[in-house]
Amino acid sequence: MIFKSIEFKKIEVKKSNFYLFYGENEGLKKELVNNNFKKIFKKNTYNYEESLILQNQKNFFDEILTRSFFETEKLIIISEASNKIINIIEELIEKKIQDIYIILLANKLDKKSKLRSLFEKDKKLICVPFYSDNYQSLFYIADNFFKKKNIPVSQEILNTLINRANGDRQNLQNEINKIESFLINKKKIVLEDILRLTNMSENNNFSELVDYCLAKNEKKLLSIINENHFSSEDAIIIIRTFLSKAKRLSKINNEMKSKKNIDEIMTFLKPPIFWKDKDLVKQQIRNYSAKRTELLIKSINKTELEIKKNYNNSLNILLDFMLNEGKQINNKI
Repeated sequence: MIFKSIEFKKIEVKKSNFYLFYGENEGLKKELVNNNFKKIFKKNTYNYEESLILQNQKNFFDEILTRSFFETEKLIIISEASNKIINIIEELIEKKIQDIYIILLANKLDKKSKLRSLFEKDKKLICVPFYSDNYQSLFYIADNFFKKKNIPVSQEILNTLINRANGDRQNLQNEINKIESFLINKKKIVLEDILRLTNMSENNNFSELVDYCLAKNEKKLLSIINENHFSSEDAIIIIRTFLSKAKRLSKINNEMKSKKNIDEIMTFLKPPIFWKDKDLVKQQIRNYSAKRTELLIKSINKTELEIKKNYNNSLNILLDFMLNEGKQINNKI
């Protein structure tokens, strides 16, 4: 059964035991799952990746069908879903499970997709396509953020942010998070700040700085640091850029578990990777396995917290982190 994403908010969460959320709008999918499902199931939520399920189907069935003494209901979220998992889903449907709710998160599925067809035709299953956000929905999110902060902004600032989002509210939220950190001790923001924060200023070296650090190019990293007079104000923006790029590495590593070609993965990433940056990203992937990326993200979050607590020393904290992270590694976790 097909529902529009805007209609789904009106639907009772437990209307079905099986849901397929597909499409390119990762931000809206994440928002809906968090607000409509995870708030209800809380600790009884379990995350799986399709590729790992296919490697050990028996283990998957044993885990989701076995219930602990304290569990009454389970929410199972399967990411990177594709046609490959259809036999497993059909088997679960035949079992007529009662207290287990399964969400499949998929990217684009064309009309010929067997998985999409299964969910669209069966009235007991729910299928929700998530298309790109339009201008109005993104405008509402951006405008509402500044209104809550009681910070006046121009139409040009809002348009710049919306264009940066590329039709996905998750991208917009990433930019808003940077702005929120920037506004900790401020009551206004101008277009030049937005351009700098979103890495769109011609004179901005933040993105390049982070890229060479993750590529372990110490010579280039030191050159950029020495050529630019970064300030304490820049520290939070740079560490946020680190987080954004680390999450991108995590996403690429997850895609590679499905044995996808890295060039193919980079072609469909959002925001897109420019052709001139692709070799740098490949080097970053060689440096950061899935496990090392996970450790990197934890380190970034810890560094950001230190920066916020010690604003006057924030640039030194950032530089120590970058110089340590930018060193060549001999082993790969």
